[in-house]
Amino acid sequence: MRKLLILALVGLAAQLIDGSLGMAYGLTSSTLLLVAGVAPAAASASVHLAEIGTTLAAGVAHWRFGNVDWAVVTRIALPGAIGAFAGATLLSSISTESAAPWMAGILFTIGAYLLVRFARPLRTDRVGGRLRGRFLGPLGLVAGFVDATGGGGWGPVATPALLVSGRLEPRKVIGSVDTAEFVVAGAASVGFLIGLGTEGFLLPTVAALLVGGIIAAPLAAWLVRIVPAQLLGAAVGGVIVLTNARTLIRSAELDGPARPTVYALLAAGWLAALVLAVRALRRTRRARAEAANTSASASASLAGPDDLAAAPAVAAPVELAATGTPTPR
Repeated sequence: MRKLLILALVGLAAQLIDGSLGMAYGLTSSTLLLVAGVAPAAASASVHLAEIGTTLAAGVAHWRFGNVDWAVVTRIALPGAIGAFAGATLLSSISTESAAPWMAGILFTIGAYLLVRFARPLRTDRVGGRLRGRFLGPLGLVAGFVDATGGGGWGPVATPALLVSGRLEPRKVIGSVDTAEFVVAGAASVGFLIGLGTEGFLLPTVAALLVGGIIAAPLAAWLVRIVPAQLLGAAVGGVIVLTNARTLIRSAELDGPARPTVYALLAAGWLAALVLAVRALRRTRRARAEAANTSASASASLAGPDDLAAAPAVAAPVELAATGTPTPR
């Protein structure tokens, strides 16, 4: 019961992060399951089976709030499903000893990418144009393959690529990626079922992750308004890097002073990314405040003298005379 409660908390935390960033449910869950000693294939299979429920709930919520571009969903979901099925089949055929460093390496790389991405100002002001299938197809294929083989990665690969393209507003990027992930998670689960059989899924783990994720889904909408995505992304990236570095260091058989030195360097990099994220967040807020002040000044300058003279007369209190016409007090 204690283990299931911990797993439910893992699912809750992962969904809170995913709901705030549009990514990292699979990354967070898989990383923590690997740290707990779960085999890589079983961890990825269980996470993807749980994601069928969490992504369905997230997709419905995004649809109700108008955050889904169905043209993007249809063009990215099918290639993503193909890539996820291929990745799940590949991971199922690799031994646990070989898969652990491979999966940790993918997670470590994506975690480092999150650190770099959120240490810089987030570009959300370039919207326009149309996303083409020749861009969405390969993106979905790669994101789906990385997602299945790494235990996560659909959001970290697809969401930044769509944001950088500048062709879709951020809320629709997150909503469309989350909605398409339902198809990707289902395809990955089928691939793991064929490769591992039913025994490859840790059903108590799946249930615990699912319960935690469903509970956290509405809370994520509140969290995103409290914690800036800039800081949350840098924090999550550092956790993923440090936890997966443990597996990579063990596989490389680093001993002696090399191990603490590597951890110290990674921790220093994480701290530097957090500092840069704070600075980027301050610059972004300062730029928005200056833009708002400029807009207000421009509006004030457009108001003519007649408008300014008429303002007190409109605001002055009046009372009706017997004839029904307003007379000043």
